[in-house]
Amino acid sequence: MNLDLSLLQQKFGSRLQTGVALARYTSARIGGPAQALLKAETANELAHMVTLLWELEQPFMVIGGGSNILIADAGIDELVVLNRARHVRFAGHAEPPMVWAESGANFGLLARQAAGRGLSGLEWAAGIPGTLGGAVVGNAGAFGADLSANLVMAEILHRIPTEKAGELSVAQRDQWSQENFEYGYRTSLLKQHPGAAIVLAAKLRLEHSTPQAVQARIDEHTIVRHRTQPPGASTGSMFKNPPGNHAGRLIDAAGLKGTQIGGAQISPLHGNFFINLGNASACDFQQLIRLAQATVAEKFGIELELEIQLVGKWQVEKG
Repeated sequence: MNLDLSLLQQKFGSRLQTGVALARYTSARIGGPAQALLKAETANELAHMVTLLWELEQPFMVIGGGSNILIADAGIDELVVLNRARHVRFAGHAEPPMVWAESGANFGLLARQAAGRGLSGLEWAAGIPGTLGGAVVGNAGAFGADLSANLVMAEILHRIPTEKAGELSVAQRDQWSQENFEYGYRTSLLKQHPGAAIVLAAKLRLEHSTPQAVQARIDEHTIVRHRTQPPGASTGSMFKNPPGNHAGRLIDAAGLKGTQIGGAQISPLHGNFFINLGNASACDFQQLIRLAQATVAEKFGIELELEIQLVGKWQVEKG
């Protein structure tokens, strides 16, 4: 279904932006324009916008930190809801201690805020660039830990069927426990059914410690990250690690580290990071993705599965 810009303008007024370049909203600094964009500053505002968009049957997608996605050069026909709902509340004296945060909160910053309060459990996340909502949906992880081990509850907004004449579904806010998400490696029920629900906020379990001890563990992880992961604009890890193996190791063994197409490069430091050297297009990244997948499949018989999501009008690039 195409966007009805006049209807959206009528409903959202001056808050609706049109023809917005999306590159500045992604970690790879790549992406064509969105037909329209709305910015949500609170979880309630996000819920209101999404509910109204569902009622109007207008296609949309929610973007948080813009990591783990690659937006096509031709852009997106859907409306983009930019999630900037970032309110955070710590319950440091609870047993166990908890943190509640809206889904647009930066996940790495949340981990560092916990450290400053002497609360441990999120040290592994201190270098993750995305939002809490993205981490909940994708079961973000690093250093042998992942979000599923911390999640107590998440507030979601989802569509449920209705028997009312003329209505296909209605929006409902619910609280989901960790078990509801059916977590797996870098996946969840919500990730497997895109568009069916959005995360509004989440509550995470922490542990009592000291600021010094937590920061020391973060510093250890940071040293490893700097030694093994490249700086610069990227989507984050490009491929999921195959069972019993590592995507970066396979790409390295295939002789592809340092390979460059246009302004995109497979990092010479880590084969599972593709870097925007400054003028890369989404098409450059797509060609590198295909090259890595084809070469690894040919040499090792292993199919590399994307960890990132390809978003937008990719048929334009395919020709």
